[in-house]
Amino acid sequence: MIAREAASAQDIGAFAYHNRTAHVRYTPFKRAFSYELYQLFLDIDRLEETAGRLRLLALDRPGLFSFRRADHGPKDGSPLRPWAERIWREAGVELDGGKIWLLCFPRMLGYVFNPLSVWFGYGPDGGWRGVIYEVRNTFGESHVYVAAASADHAAAKSFHVSPFFAVEGEYRFSVREPGARFVLRIENRVRGELQHLATLAGERRKLTDPGLARLVFAMPLMTIGVTAAIHWQALRIWLRGGRYHKKPPPPDHPASTAEALSKNSSSSNPVSVKS
Repeated sequence: MIAREAASAQDIGAFAYHNRTAHVRYTPFKRAFSYELYQLFLDIDRLEETAGRLRLLALDRPGLFSFRRADHGPKDGSPLRPWAERIWREAGVELDGGKIWLLCFPRMLGYVFNPLSVWFGYGPDGGWRGVIYEVRNTFGESHVYVAAASADHAAAKSFHVSPFFAVEGEYRFSVREPGARFVLRIENRVRGELQHLATLAGERRKLTDPGLARLVFAMPLMTIGVTAAIHWQALRIWLRGGRYHKKPPPPDHPASTAEALSKNSSSSNPVSVKS
């Protein structure tokens, strides 16, 4: 869908999504919260063009808002396409030169923490071929879960994210190809029991300087607020007696492959969360 729109005269190589994320913890007690987010959706082959038309978005340099290649993929500042193509290729997905789009937070006043960045890969014909979930924890580590294009897929949990959940069970991902709306659902299940649910959903917007300027007043602490919210929620869980799990070593392999799920094995129940 996005790749087909990218072929149109209106394509500018970048969009934004005004999303809301919601989290529900089910064990050993229920805890729920949600908050609004503003994320970039970027054609990684047109980063220079995107930054060139926006005065408020810098590329690989300081700015009010900025995007740095070193925050993603190989994290060494090198081009992102070779890394993404290799990750997909190792999972049996070939893009054959098709477009790659990345959903992530921008840096704001030099700071960013992306708990989850989502990559979408397309073939030359515009068909959606693969997805990468790039996950980070607050200990400076990262891991990716990669899959061929599918609405629903699952992978064994192999990366430490929260000290209040052990590295066990599986993730079940439910995602739709981005368009006017973006919808993502991630379940953490252990022996079939739902322990944690995270959702991300919202509407696509044009990425413009006025839109970024409004963000300064609407969400002035957006990027640092993500980190603050993670630690605040962790404190509240700890105060309620949540069991603390010591961080294990990161997995030896940098990527885990997710397999497609049948409709009968996936969950599609809507979730309503109050902050």
